[in-house]
Amino acid sequence: MAAALAAAGAAAAVLAGELRHVRGEIGAPARRGVRFRNTEPSASFAPEGLWRSLQELRRDGGPRTPARSIPVIVPDVGAVAGECAATWLGHATVLLEIEGRRVLTDPVLRYRCSPSRWLGPRRLHRPPVTAAGLPPVDAVVISHDHYDHLERATMVRLARTQDCTFIVPTGVAAHLRQWGVDDGRIVELGWGASAVVAGLTFTSCEVRHFSGRGLRRDGTQWAGWSVTGARRRVFFGGDSGYTSAFRTAGDAHGPFDLTVLPIGAYSTLWPDIHMTPEEAVSACGDLNPAGRTTLLPVHWATFDLAPHAWSDPIDRLCAAVGRAAGNGRGGGIAVAVPPPGRRVDLASTADGTGMLDGTGMSDGTGTADGAGACDGATPVAEAHRWWSDDRITD
Repeated sequence: MAAALAAAGAAAAVLAGELRHVRGEIGAPARRGVRFRNTEPSASFAPEGLWRSLQELRRDGGPRTPARSIPVIVPDVGAVAGECAATWLGHATVLLEIEGRRVLTDPVLRYRCSPSRWLGPRRLHRPPVTAAGLPPVDAVVISHDHYDHLERATMVRLARTQDCTFIVPTGVAAHLRQWGVDDGRIVELGWGASAVVAGLTFTSCEVRHFSGRGLRRDGTQWAGWSVTGARRRVFFGGDSGYTSAFRTAGDAHGPFDLTVLPIGAYSTLWPDIHMTPEEAVSACGDLNPAGRTTLLPVHWATFDLAPHAWSDPIDRLCAAVGRAAGNGRGGGIAVAVPPPGRRVDLASTADGTGMLDGTGMSDGTGTADGAGACDGATPVAEAHRWWSDDRITD
């Protein structure tokens, strides 16, 4: 009996601890009466797409998780930030280097994107780095408050270990303040507003999505971000469905040296709030109507959040870029597809990340590897299709 009571007490303590953790992860309550909306009519769930989505789930569209380990590289970013570079750390987390400054986007470095430590989507690959292992960061940019883009544990760690400014959409600052981040370190911007941090101009750009933690919906805004310096421009799309607002942002702030856009977690159940890879190519063209750009696809290969094969987004993206180049609409788009943790240096074509020229792939040393080509794309891209099952090694 004593043993049973002790076990029950231990279980109750663990459960109580988990409930406290969940309450903390939910964040601050939204301001009463405040509700943000997309400019274009949008639904986060489309009931008319339910039957088609059920069919998607029943079809064998490929594995939802990789058969073997996704290659992960410990980042080698150097002591000094570069002119224009990016290190994809998984999902929408990217370490950007712009004119000697470092900007971290949507940092999620735990193993689950969930308010729970035990339940919820688990990473398909380990984080390339922990929050404690990051180099000095000048700014942290948040696109919205969903759990796969805003994680309390990582944000608290960054606030304690980094001398950085947190740049967030309207309403999201309340979460950070509740987690102990000093209000003087937070810059909160609505669509169209700008602020200069560490010598870079951050502009909140309209995208098409929604927000919410727990059962609270749309009480905070969602945004993409234009980050510009004197010479370099980067667009971070965060999470969005296709929208005409991309053309507006491109006209106002583009073209961009680097365009970071989500390509995964799409479904006919939610066509308005997540782009397909084909729509991401169109969005990239809208953002860069009169210039060349490097497209870094994110929001794929890290969490299983939709009924498609885990590598389907990048295969479809490569095909879409090739088609766009063939019909004259996408010839200015280069595609960088580094494995998690690999740094892509846009200021150098000899950075070892490889190049795509539409006919074959260079590994940065002059040797060709056509198996990795995304037909029609131009520099920069990985030297092989590391996401293909036959290329992934244990």
